[in-house]
Parts: sequence; structure tokens; C-alpha cells
Amino acid sequence: MSGVIITGATGFLGGTIARQLLREGERVIALGRDLAKLALLAEAGADAYALDLAEGVSLPEMSASGVIHCAALSSPWGRRADFERANIGGTHNALLLALEAGAQRFVHISSPSIYFRYADQEGIAETMPLPPPVNAYAATKAASEQLVLAAPELDPVILRPRGLYGPGDTALLPRLLRAAAKRPLPLMRGGIAATDLTYIDDVASAAIAALRAPNPASRVYNVSGGEALPIRMVAERAGAMAGVNVRWREMPWPLVRTAATAAETVCRALPGHPEPIVTSYSAGLFAFRQTLNLDRIQKELPWRPRIGFDEGLALTFRDPSR
Repeated sequence: MSGVIITGATGFLGGTIARQLLREGERVIALGRDLAKLALLAEAGADAYALDLAEGVSLPEMSASGVIHCAALSSPWGRRADFERANIGGTHNALLLALEAGAQRFVHISSPSIYFRYADQEGIAETMPLPPPVNAYAATKAASEQLVLAAPELDPVILRPRGLYGPGDTALLPRLLRAAAKRPLPLMRGGIAATDLTYIDDVASAAIAALRAPNPASRVYNVSGGEALPIRMVAERAGAMAGVNVRWREMPWPLVRTAATAAETVCRALPGHPEPIVTSYSAGLFAFRQTLNLDRIQKELPWRPRIGFDEGLALTFRDPSR
């Protein structure tokens, strides 16, 4: 019986996709590094294998109709070699695995961080020329896209989902709330900054739609919740749900960027390269408007977000005992 291979299946997105496909009766081949989470997926019915894609592919011979490649190193800070190993080397090995399994579709989870520049950008379309990468993560995700596009025999589709959140999120909102609990957040350029976030189930449904689309007209699609959300509102509503008093301090953007750049230089010179309190990229997210255009994915897959931010936030902080 053929199945769907999910790389990074023990991660936030990969696990959500795997569980959704299992509920729909699909055979799921789950690959990941977290043994406890793999065991849970196996209990739910998946064929689970412990694997670090960056180390290479060593699995029993298997057949798969498609691959959804979620595994990646995602962080605003880290050693470039680690990003290259995980995001470029890992994607190379995922493509080899897909070819060996006879997959007919390869869905690659990329990132809209490759669009980022220090300027307001609203309604960014997939056809926008990419700026120089803002950090090693963006650089290696852009490079991984090129690897995927160079494998037309796998009928590839690339998704660029913005700001994943929901129950089980350990990155976006938790990171924001940890910062808010320690110190006032920077309020720059009059609080103009905005972004579009995406509830995790909507990203999973977009990945499954891309997997099943019979003849997608394009290769690259933006994914988001479709709402331009002011960063100040996101932080304050999440803080209210989590019991964190979010404070703000007005600061000039040029000063913040200069300080962040200096901190990055110092941290790169220190043993272990510790992450600075704020990176230039994360500061930029608090300074500029960055939103995505969804026309292509809505017309061609078709797919549209179903969970708005208010509903998604309530689901994220819902008391599991109720």
C-alpha cells in the first residue's frame, strides 16, 4: 500500500499534517527525531521511523505517492553551517528519498522570510524578485527552493506559510510572550508594524491541498491567515490570554537596528555564538508591515484560510480540561 511520507513529522506542522491525514484514512510514513512523538504517531496508526534527514537516508524500501517535506532548522539565529546542513542537505536527502519511493508529488514547506527586507511590504506576491537574504535561515530556505524546482520529475509544489501558531506552538507566540514577560517590547515607527499569521490547521490543509492538486498551474504559493494584524494587537491579545502584562517602549528604528547589529557582531565572536537579546531581523518584524497576497493559491489549488485570528487565539489558549 502506497502512502504519504511526512518529514519533520515530530515538529509542529509535520505532526499536524500527519494526524490530519491519518484521520482521513491515509497511510502515513512519519519521519522525525523525537522518539516520544514518533511513538504517539505510531499509536495513531502511522509507520514511524527515527531519522535525521541531514545525516542521510537509511530506511527500509518503501513506496509513497507523495512527500510533504516539513523538516527544517527554523530560527532567527544560529551558525550558517547548521542551517546549510539541515535546510539544504536535508532537502537534498528528502528529494532522494522521494525519488527512491516513487513519489509523484513533492510538497516543500518553505518560508516567506525569503521576502523580508527592511521596508513596508504589503500584499507580497510570489513573483516578487527576492531581496538579499536577511539571515542564514532565509538564505538556506531560498537555496532549498531551487533544489526542489530542479526536480521536475517530482511535480514539486512549494508553500511559503507565514507565522504558524496554534496549540502546540513552541516558537512564535511563546517566544513573543517570553520577551514581553522580561522587558518592554519596542514600539517603532508609531506602531505601524503588521503581519499575517496562520493557524496551524490552515497550514496543514494547504499542504494537503498541494499534495492532492491534480495539475497546479504554479509551483510556488503563499499561505497565510489573510488578515493584516498589527504586531501591537497580536502581542497584547496573546499577553491577555496568557496572563502576561505586555509593556511598550517607544524607540527609534535606526537606533534599534544599530544596537541589534552590534549585538550580533559581539555574539558571533563569543564562544558558542549565543543568541543576542534581539536580532536585526526580529527587530525589523516590530518595525515594518509585511503581508502576503493569497490570490494565486485561492484561485489555483483552490485553498483559503478558515480560522481567523480571534478564533485561532481562543483555540490556542483553550483550557484542555474543558
